[in-house]
Amino acid sequence: MSATSQPSTEDPTTENKEDRLKQFLRQKATDGELYFKSKFIADEVDLSPKEIGALMVKLSDSASELEVEKWSYTSATTWRVEPA
Repeated sequence: MSATSQPSTEDPTTENKEDRLKQFLRQKATDGELYFKSKFIADEVDLSPKEIGALMVKLSDSASELEVEKWSYTSATTWRVEPA
């Protein structure tokens, strides 16, 4: 038996980041569709554009209250979000 412990599959800090981003998107999309590039909301959610991009892919599969779609790519991915 090894003395080292196995890392958990879900990093608690990632969960907090995901929750923070999800809450921000729900708030911004209350009136309908929201289009954005990660680099333009990074400061508002205190995440890097790279972190937002990774979380958006995850949210597109898991967020039942939001419809998340990779909309276009012009110098950076544009995401489309609307309430489900």
